[in-house]
Amino acid sequence: MTQQPVGPGQDGARSDGSPLSAIDWLSRSVESPRVALEPPVSGDASVGSIDVRPLPRTPPDALGLLPASDYGLSPDLWGPTPTGRIVSLINAQAIGALPAARGLVKSILLAQLDPPVDSNGGNLLLLERIDKLLSFAALGDAAALLNHIGTGDAALFRRWFDISLLTGQEDHACQVMRDTPQIAPTLPARIFCLARGGDWNAAALTLETAQALGAVSREEDALLRRFLDPEYDDPNAGPLVTDTVTPLQYKMLAAIGEPLPSRGQPLAFAHADLTDQSGWKSQIEAAERLARRDAVDPARLAQIYMMRLPAASGGLWDRVGAQQALESALQDRDPQAIARTLPVAWRAMSRARLSLPFARYVAPQLEGIALPDALAPLVFRIRLLTDEAERAAREHTSATPVEALLKAVALGEMSGAKGADDVEGAVISGLSGEIAPDKRLPPDLSRMLREKRVGEAILTATALLNTGAASDPGDIAAALTLLRSVGLDHVARRAGLQLILTEAG
Repeated sequence: MTQQPVGPGQDGARSDGSPLSAIDWLSRSVESPRVALEPPVSGDASVGSIDVRPLPRTPPDALGLLPASDYGLSPDLWGPTPTGRIVSLINAQAIGALPAARGLVKSILLAQLDPPVDSNGGNLLLLERIDKLLSFAALGDAAALLNHIGTGDAALFRRWFDISLLTGQEDHACQVMRDTPQIAPTLPARIFCLARGGDWNAAALTLETAQALGAVSREEDALLRRFLDPEYDDPNAGPLVTDTVTPLQYKMLAAIGEPLPSRGQPLAFAHADLTDQSGWKSQIEAAERLARRDAVDPARLAQIYMMRLPAASGGLWDRVGAQQALESALQDRDPQAIARTLPVAWRAMSRARLSLPFARYVAPQLEGIALPDALAPLVFRIRLLTDEAERAAREHTSATPVEALLKAVALGEMSGAKGADDVEGAVISGLSGEIAPDKRLPPDLSRMLREKRVGEAILTATALLNTGAASDPGDIAAALTLLRSVGLDHVARRAGLQLILTEAG
């Protein structure tokens, strides 16, 4: 089994002593607030309202969105694994991991689980869970978790505030700051919010005071002055941003007419391009980047594709045209038109590594339409990438060796299955035979299961799939076997199908 990185140590800290969960692009927006967040009201990336409430009795590291059983997990998932090891393993999960593995990690991040054995009532693991959701660009999930847990401190509010900025809800976030005396905003955040609220004089006075006190850096001073006065120009001011850009800086740069492209920023920044303030092409590019990582609803991507007629041809615009032609055929429920447009759209989306979100959006709309027999193999592949994979496999009559293998993987019935390459062989190996972890798993994974360190074993297995189909075949087989060993057979089969049918990148 290939050794996977698990961070810079087992104590949950970086070499400088800071926790792994201290991601470097968070805005320095507050200092020491005690805030609480209300339950979520929707499944999108909106941040909801907040109000101040007493700390709950539940340890912060045990807080989650839903009970573990709702995600098919056991609440004692961590067993004797210490917090530092869990944090390191979460940190090691790659944003480009196989979608099935990334989805399982998200479930673990959102679930209500018993706190680690060495939990001291702090929130180190909670922060790492939220930060991994942010690195996955899963702002909706992160917002829902923050809104649900009902308490927070400066670190939690910073994350809520930045989600607000990246989803175009900065006015609401600023209103919360103004209305909640327990929140202590830093001077740049206070100035930004005063200006957003229309109190430009107070914002300017606050900046002058901050400068006199030496409370803002040279770069912060230059950016804030430009934000407050578009005519301000100091040739000696230097660059407005010299380090990692925060969502607060990103917003101010856009406001002064010097926006940064989201493509060069962490993936979460792409959500800022989904607003009406961005051009259509920018919205499409951002939605596609997010859709590849399952960070936006596939229906949202399709909606953006349909906003207007393509402005040109080639590349992105060919995908837009193909999607629009297919959409028209689907709305008319015209079998012949679907037979013409579906293969074109599938090829375009597959080339752009968008086959998975495309399948999840299109498959339900194909239900009940009497399509030509020639389209059956393609429809079968599309359905295999959805939650209907098992039903699709039972309904499809296999006609080729590849289809026979796909059907076997979807059903978990691997007797006699044959693969044509190393990846297919690894999938067959991982899904075949009776589960005997001590005989079929690498020694370290077997030891974790014997010692009841199930969560640690799962996160080790998902990390083995960080590079998808490019992963070592032995790692693929070990990961799938492990998932089956802990009762996650459906995840193992979904992973197997994705390894065969899609690129993971």
